[in-house]
Amino acid sequence: MTIADFAGGPAADIAAATPRARTPSLRRYAMTVPTFFTVEYAINPWMDTSTPVDATLAVRQWEQLLSTYRTLGHTVEMVEPVAGLPDMVYAANGGLVVDGTAIVARFAYPQRAGEAAAYAEWMSSRGFEPHHTHHVNEGQGDLLVVGSTILAGYGFRTDRRAHAEVAELTGLPVVSLELVDPRFYHLDTALAVLDDTTIAYYPPAFSDDARAQLQRLFPDAVEVGSADAYVLGLNVVSDGKHVVLPANATGFAAQIAELGFEPIGVDLSELFKGGGSVKCCTLEVYS
Repeated sequence: MTIADFAGGPAADIAAATPRARTPSLRRYAMTVPTFFTVEYAINPWMDTSTPVDATLAVRQWEQLLSTYRTLGHTVEMVEPVAGLPDMVYAANGGLVVDGTAIVARFAYPQRAGEAAAYAEWMSSRGFEPHHTHHVNEGQGDLLVVGSTILAGYGFRTDRRAHAEVAELTGLPVVSLELVDPRFYHLDTALAVLDDTTIAYYPPAFSDDARAQLQRLFPDAVEVGSADAYVLGLNVVSDGKHVVLPANATGFAAQIAELGFEPIGVDLSELFKGGGSVKCCTLEVYS
């Protein structure tokens, strides 16, 4: 789905001004097929164990996301799913790989702890030496790279003390941002990286101090409304031009189209039942 498919909605109100030209770059991702996906426990506000999950549809939707990346020319590597780890499909939480440094997740909940070993094994198989933090970090769920800076969330999952460990391991500056709304329990549910200098975010998800930092660092950031935030519309993956996002985040799609980005909507309604969407399913290997 592209911006043309949003016609008649908010996209119809896009300003006539010429948008800025955007240049995509080829990316490298890791993903895990949702073979064992289900909602058998609740560790975030989106999860409801009484809501049935269509496992076949979940795989089919995930395959559409995979196909979208490959159509755009990106490299996608597979991480083998493990029985008994239903959330492994949310590959972004598996760790952080940037400039050759690989940091394995240390999960807050025991239900997901086993995923760390699986992603560490994948890192090793690709020639990375997996590093571990002493404190909880949930990978790219809370550690988002913007240019040469890491934006790091805390408040619900990742321990703020892990931010210093990440800074030491990567050699990159880390900006700590406090999340205050449990619906936005990971940074990647409340903030989207669009390119090396452009972000979008949902202000109510952040503390006053975090909002002030974001306004200072990104004065031209896109502020997203509740309708899009509540469908995890900020849980996106961008190559600098093409922004793959939840199909029903139509208002956000219109906002970024006005800036010259090309939104590509993907329906991940089944995986949304576990509290994740596009970015959650995608671990980027930053070079």
